Amino acid sequence: MSTVEFDPVGEWSARVPVLIVGAGAAGLCAALAAKEAGADAVVIERDAVPSGSTALSAGLIPAAGTRFQRAKGVADSPDRLAADVQRKAHGEAPAALVETVARGAAPLIEWLVERHALPFELIENFNYPGHSALRMHGLPSRTGRELIDRLRNAAELSKIVVLTGCTAQTLFAEKDGWVRGIEIVRGDGSRERIGCDALILACNGYGGNPELVRRFIPEMADALYFGHPGNRGDAVSWGERLNAELACLGVYQGHGSVATPHNILVTWAVIMEGGFQVNAQGRRFCDETRGYSEQAAEVLRQPGGIAWDIFDARIAGVARQFEDFQAAERAGAMLIADSVGELAARMRLPADSFAEEWRNVEVLKTHGGVDSYGRRFSAEQKLHPPFFAVKVTGALFHSQGGLVIDTTGRVKRKDGSPFPNLFAAGGAAVGISGTTAAGYLSGNGLLTATVLGRLAGQAAAALVSQ
Repeated sequence: MSTVEFDPVGEWSARVPVLIVGAGAAGLCAALAAKEAGADAVVIERDAVPSGSTALSAGLIPAAGTRFQRAKGVADSPDRLAADVQRKAHGEAPAALVETVARGAAPLIEWLVERHALPFELIENFNYPGHSALRMHGLPSRTGRELIDRLRNAAELSKIVVLTGCTAQTLFAEKDGWVRGIEIVRGDGSRERIGCDALILACNGYGGNPELVRRFIPEMADALYFGHPGNRGDAVSWGERLNAELACLGVYQGHGSVATPHNILVTWAVIMEGGFQVNAQGRRFCDETRGYSEQAAEVLRQPGGIAWDIFDARIAGVARQFEDFQAAERAGAMLIADSVGELAARMRLPADSFAEEWRNVEVLKTHGGVDSYGRRFSAEQKLHPPFFAVKVTGALFHSQGGLVIDTTGRVKRKDGSPFPNLFAAGGAAVGISGTTAAGYLSGNGLLTATVLGRLAGQAAAALVSQ
């Protein structure tokens, strides 16, 4: 259990300029940035091999104004990205933070490509809900596993020390808020105290802590948790003890398309390219294109807490760029049929209601119509055999609330003043999704993790060099 001890006494096993808790995308970007700025950084990681929430994602980062967009003729700008973020968050996201990450995203991508040889490319064959331009940048496999592995490799090449198999348990601080260090617990139970001049919390949120989930987001208390089990809410616990400001603790990123019982993510491209969802009664139940995060709760409200993704071979071809989709196919999650009636029989759904919903959707596509939920369809989205279906459920991925920070990642007290040497990034810090799950714009998690991780690393390095 994470704790805080004030006015620490005793000796340190070691001292480092910058200490980082968590070796996910936020922590590794922070370490790389600190090292580049001239400060040695040590990263503490609970797992034997860094993974975290990053490894469970598709590894996609939205960025506006990159050379990859320009090469494809995509017109975009940081202002446009910021406007999309705020539109999805209903204007409730911290304005300064949104502007900072929107302006920092393209330089972040260019930095990772040019300085650390990550082969990002623009995803151009489909768009995610809420984005007004093609701006998702991903690695060849379209997996977060590749992203975290390449960041770890970059850290190794930069001679950054990552202490794996170590859990940060106790944070030591003075009464004035100056952080002195962390006590870690190794796998064999031994303990060490590591002192630091600056501490960056990059240990994600609290999705893996059922008690905190029930406390802050009760609507997802019984949902499948599809995040990393190490996300135990350490930053929240430390923040409460330190009298730090915490915000938006009820906000989360969910997903309404996790194949069940296989527990494999099915990309939202199957919906955005013209697919739709029905429940166990064969009926549609909402506008699926509003966003995959809020769709988690919508699916969980359906009979049995499940839905079916419906699409065709063309859409499956787009989705196969994601390794998760390929894994779902290999696992037998996909049902395939040459007719609507055959597909209904394979799903064991009421044939009449399913056929009626299918006809309604295809008619709307023919005329470019808008349904009663507000979803707009287009003729190029019409489905052709063979048809696909996969049973899915809604899941909790990660929390979006956390420590309130300034635009350099420095943590704030409840009175608004900054802690002298405490920083946070990624899921440990408050996000840019406003106050509800519906405010999550695709990519918000990795956008803030990477950009603010980099900025926190730079700011921490500047502090310790003074």
